[in-house]
Amino acid sequence: MTNSDLHPFEKLTPELIMDAIEDQGFECNGSVFALNSYENRVYQIGIEGEKKSLIAKFYRPNRWNVKQIQEEHDFSFELAEHDIPVITAIKNARAESLFNYQGFSFVLFPQVGGHAPELDYKENLEIMGRMLARLHLIGEKKLFKHRPKLDINSFGLESINFVSHDFIPFEHKSNYDATCKELMALMQPCLENCKNIRVHGDLHIGNILMRDEIPFLVDFDDSRLAPAIQDIWMLLSGEENEQKIQLQKVIKAYQEFRDFPFNEIAMIESLRALRMLHHCAWLARRWDDPAFAVAFPWFDENSYWLQHIGDLKNQIDAIQNDSLRDYLNV
Repeated sequence: MTNSDLHPFEKLTPELIMDAIEDQGFECNGSVFALNSYENRVYQIGIEGEKKSLIAKFYRPNRWNVKQIQEEHDFSFELAEHDIPVITAIKNARAESLFNYQGFSFVLFPQVGGHAPELDYKENLEIMGRMLARLHLIGEKKLFKHRPKLDINSFGLESINFVSHDFIPFEHKSNYDATCKELMALMQPCLENCKNIRVHGDLHIGNILMRDEIPFLVDFDDSRLAPAIQDIWMLLSGEENEQKIQLQKVIKAYQEFRDFPFNEIAMIESLRALRMLHHCAWLARRWDDPAFAVAFPWFDENSYWLQHIGDLKNQIDAIQNDSLRDYLNV
């Protein structure tokens, strides 16, 4: 294998990682521990004389440009200034938060303890509802200039085209194409005329860190312009009736600070479908990264494609028979 055949992250050796950290004025103690992350690479770095480590995130080359990454950082700083609980990047003496070393853009965070929240425990959903309302009030004050928006073309059509033309096994292609065509036709009217604001964008439970009964938001890597409901629907889980009760709790708390976007409830199942399409394409696009075959060994097996297409067909049914909107009389 020649150097040109290497995946860019294979150049990210422990020595290079520590050199990058020390280039920012820290003295590493030799401890480099890789954390679970696949789109980027994240490490816990021991610092000489310090009880707590640093967390270093090295961005995947050629995914975001410098202006897009800086907008991610600036949004989190803006939220923190308004007392929204987020884990923000460390700034150096020149107030810089984005660093570069030998071709890698990276950011440093303090090591912060905590645990994933139980959203159905006590008042956690209400707390999240109030916090997201405040976040969205800030998010709608101005738009991103450089980061993209979540829409049916970028997450849907482009994902479908890539998988269909470049990846899916031939025996599943016609079924996949027909299912996606029907799904896209249903999603299009659901996602029209939406109000896009700055959102977290990927608010699954793994990106919420509970500390002293306060949920802190982490990892704004997928922050973009999207409907506010994008930050809400991933808080819902379980059976349909359970999700209805959860959504009511979020709505009641959310409205203490911001009018709830009731019209966006009709987008939830379409946004869920877009996430499924995008995730499949994400795995396919990253399949040249050696870490992906190890982390997702089931991907690209026959059983995966059968399940994925079946899940997409279930989303067709979910969009056609959306009961959340009817239940809430909106």
